Amino acid sequence: MKMAPLLRAFAAHHPRIPTILVHSGQHYDKDMNDRLFVDLCLPRPNINIEVGSGTHAVQTAKVMRRFEPVLDTCKPSCVLVVGDVNSTLACTLVSVENSLPVAHVEVGLRSYDRSMPEEINRVLTDQIADLLYTTERSALDNLLREGIAEERARFVSNVMIDSPLASREFSHALEKTLSDAGVDMVFLGGRRDYAVVTLHRPSSVDQEESLRPLLAVLREISEKLPLIIVLHPRTRANIDRFGLNDLIVSKRIVLLPPQCYLEMLGLMSAAKLILTDSGGLQEETTALGIHCLTIRENIERPIAVGQGTNTMVGSDCKAIINGVDEFLSGGGKCGRIPELWDGQAAERIAADLGQSLLALHFQTRE
Repeated sequence: MKMAPLLRAFAAHHPRIPTILVHSGQHYDKDMNDRLFVDLCLPRPNINIEVGSGTHAVQTAKVMRRFEPVLDTCKPSCVLVVGDVNSTLACTLVSVENSLPVAHVEVGLRSYDRSMPEEINRVLTDQIADLLYTTERSALDNLLREGIAEERARFVSNVMIDSPLASREFSHALEKTLSDAGVDMVFLGGRRDYAVVTLHRPSSVDQEESLRPLLAVLREISEKLPLIIVLHPRTRANIDRFGLNDLIVSKRIVLLPPQCYLEMLGLMSAAKLILTDSGGLQEETTALGIHCLTIRENIERPIAVGQGTNTMVGSDCKAIINGVDEFLSGGGKCGRIPELWDGQAAERIAADLGQSLLALHFQTRE
């Protein structure tokens, strides 16, 4: 979702910024992967290093080992990484160790929860990358507190928002998505009043003592508002492992497998409410003007709560129920669109990176 608008912006830039797209294979489901490239009009990767699954340490080590030969062969003048996954940190480490400048997109976000692997990836990548493209102004304060020079940072706003704004008109209709999943629209009582639910974070789903009460709360909420739960593979596996299927068997609950990008965008766009522990969905719901209850104790995207449509309810069952009740009684947040969430973040990155590469070219010639 972040790379697609960047590649379009690089291709449209004058002069064009040539790119080599490297897919780590960290997210490796073939059907989902292929559909995602089609939905986002994303060109096929030039190189796929196919690291697959593994522990955080194993994945990071595999990416490092397989990415270094790519640099030796392609000899790029710069490496651009996005987000906070294991591949982000691994490719940054290898690039820096090979004396290559690194541009990091989506910089300075902090949850201050060091138990999250993503937080470690963010902090370390930001420390050693050369160009730091921030999504919100508060990110610069986080960087300065960590001793990072201000001149390395550029506020360009949120490239994550470019994709839903560009793709919304092409999103798949709710009726087709449910029909393809074998679900009759009578489930919604002839109306489009429903909530979409996603849960995938280890703190939410990896322990029975946290997952069981969350599922029980969702069942209670479904009596007030029909739920479409999009099940992450980890969540699905843990529901089976802990024997919790009975908690989500209901005529008011539809269970869907992971959805491709346009299907998920269509589900969200037509929803009355989103309940999630996803960082990305916090941003997308704000951009789309959809109310969202964030089921987490901390967040790295405060702008989605401070300015957007998100309300943090934590993992406390009573707080989640109260959040839904308040929304259904007309008390949900309206929010506003944050600064520069205009779908042009990728163009701003391309303009700045183009200037930086040009300067680097002349420095190299001298």
